[in-house]
Amino acid sequence: MTQHQLAQKIGISQSMIAKLESGKLDPTYSYVKKIEQALETLTSNQEKEAKDIMNRNIVSASPEEKINFIMKLMTKHSISQVPVLEKGNLIGLISESTILQKENGTKIAKDIMEESPPTIDKNTKLHIVKQLLVFYPIIFIKEREKLVGLITKADLIKSLF
Repeated sequence: MTQHQLAQKIGISQSMIAKLESGKLDPTYSYVKKIEQALETLTSNQEKEAKDIMNRNIVSASPEEKINFIMKLMTKHSISQVPVLEKGNLIGLISESTILQKENGTKIAKDIMEESPPTIDKNTKLHIVKQLLVFYPIIFIKEREKLVGLITKADLIKSLF
């Protein structure tokens, strides 16, 4: 953004912006807030959203799916977690940890699945996605009540390069 563009956005002269940048003028609080808001708006408009980094290939299982089959899916697709879907709705999650901790002879997914991880809108900004992935290994993306993708920590890390 040029000085002229910033000045127009804030409603002050370009020469005032130049004086502020050079340190020749000490800005009033109201000008500082206007500049901050203008820069924040610009930054948030350029920030990526969930839809920009989500993985659209959702490998899932039904609640009645056998654990052995789910383990084969994980191996085949090199994934560590599988969402459990019922009629297109996310009802739980099977992860490697779930299998190792709870499997003890259980035959089907609904008997050992964990709670569903968060589901967010496809337009959710990346800084929110980052915060969620601190607490959850995976998050799911919905568009008009339909599951359209997922984001794992690995997907987020890939997007940073």
